[in-house]
Amino acid sequence: MKVHSSSFIISVFLLLAILGWGQTNQNLHIFPKIKSSISVPISISIEEINQLVNNSIKGTIYQDNSFTDNDNDQFKVKVDKYGAIKLTALKDNRFLIEVPLQIWAEKGYGALGKYVYQDTNFTIVMKFISSVEFKPDWTLETKTTTYGFDWTTKPILDYGSVKIPIASLIESTLKEQQAKFTTVIDEQVKESFDLKPYLLMVWNNFNAPINISPEYKTWLKITPGTVYMTPITIYSNYIKGTVGLDLYSETYIGQIPMTSPLAMSFPNYVLKKEIPTDFSLKTTANVTFEKATELAKQQFVGQEFVLTSEKNKVKITDMKMYPEDDLVVIEVHTEGEIRGTTIIKGFPYYDQAKQRIALRDVKFQLKSRNLFHKTITTLFEGKIKRMIADEYGIPMGDIIKMSKESLTDSFNKEYYPGIFLKGNVIDFQPVQILVFPSNMTVVIDTQANLRLNVNGLNF
Repeated sequence: MKVHSSSFIISVFLLLAILGWGQTNQNLHIFPKIKSSISVPISISIEEINQLVNNSIKGTIYQDNSFTDNDNDQFKVKVDKYGAIKLTALKDNRFLIEVPLQIWAEKGYGALGKYVYQDTNFTIVMKFISSVEFKPDWTLETKTTTYGFDWTTKPILDYGSVKIPIASLIESTLKEQQAKFTTVIDEQVKESFDLKPYLLMVWNNFNAPINISPEYKTWLKITPGTVYMTPITIYSNYIKGTVGLDLYSETYIGQIPMTSPLAMSFPNYVLKKEIPTDFSLKTTANVTFEKATELAKQQFVGQEFVLTSEKNKVKITDMKMYPEDDLVVIEVHTEGEIRGTTIIKGFPYYDQAKQRIALRDVKFQLKSRNLFHKTITTLFEGKIKRMIADEYGIPMGDIIKMSKESLTDSFNKEYYPGIFLKGNVIDFQPVQILVFPSNMTVVIDTQANLRLNVNGLNF
């Protein structure tokens, strides 16, 4: 049970996705920590719990092999599990546990050391009621009480002319043992359901940097934050709860970042009455200025446009892109009617309609050696600005489509045998462009929902 329960936390962490595109700078760059949160409703069928109980309790439950113990009671008994244990959900997070038992009993009848022995077999159903509480320190606490017996057939020892009913004798013995079983059940559940060592291992694994792009030496560092959980609720067919997690992500380019110090303990979860089903997960896509320059050249170099006549054309011969504070600078080299360099600056933003990174609030500066007429300057400025403002853009449509599909695939699979994750990506949109010395970082908001179903685990 411990291993499969910890698998849930592993599968939660596996949802995190970061998109790397075109990083080639060999120096180490650290991008801002991006705060995200995820939430995953959990649904575990009562049948799964039933299977766990049945696989845990097998064979002989109680045995008395002596006629002379218990004040020479001349009685032996053996109690075996008989058939499947049944769990029924009750109100107030409780279970009714019905345990079918097959009992063999042998009784001596006589006096002064002379006895005649007779054995019998019969079945009963032993009942328990157990309340369930999941504690903030990741332990499961149960409080189990006895709930009596249902006799299928009452046992009778048949000595021919003498028939001795022994139900009361056996029942008193079983009641005594049943009361002891309640303590054993509660202690074993608490001992076996200790998730902290496994959660701590996963926690420390995800504190280590993750190489998300060996080709471009790109590393993702995830720092888990606060863990939340709603109260667990038992319904007629399943157990329901929701786990939430705050986390921060950092993207590094170049050498591998240092691993954070190992945590020595796993934090308790914070109890929340409600955790929203939909959650927001932030990811990033990094576009280097080297890549942006390459795309701009493909788009514009070699293009010509007319100023005053077909004879008076301007041709774009080269382009370069680089940052200036929060601005993106496009340096355009031209020949023809205007030979020189045009500097165009603007703020990068995501054009949702055209699915591309574009510029706004564009400013223009012309450096030319053959410019004599103000009219031509104005005409050239208008055409080059319109070209850049209207036509320039770094296409993001394909990467957004592929990333959304990849994220959707990761939301819908069986991560471990019996642990099924299902979810939908509701929205996946770039919302902010950050400018750095070597690249632009696109911050992407992902709105999604998930659910985790446990079905068919092999305990």
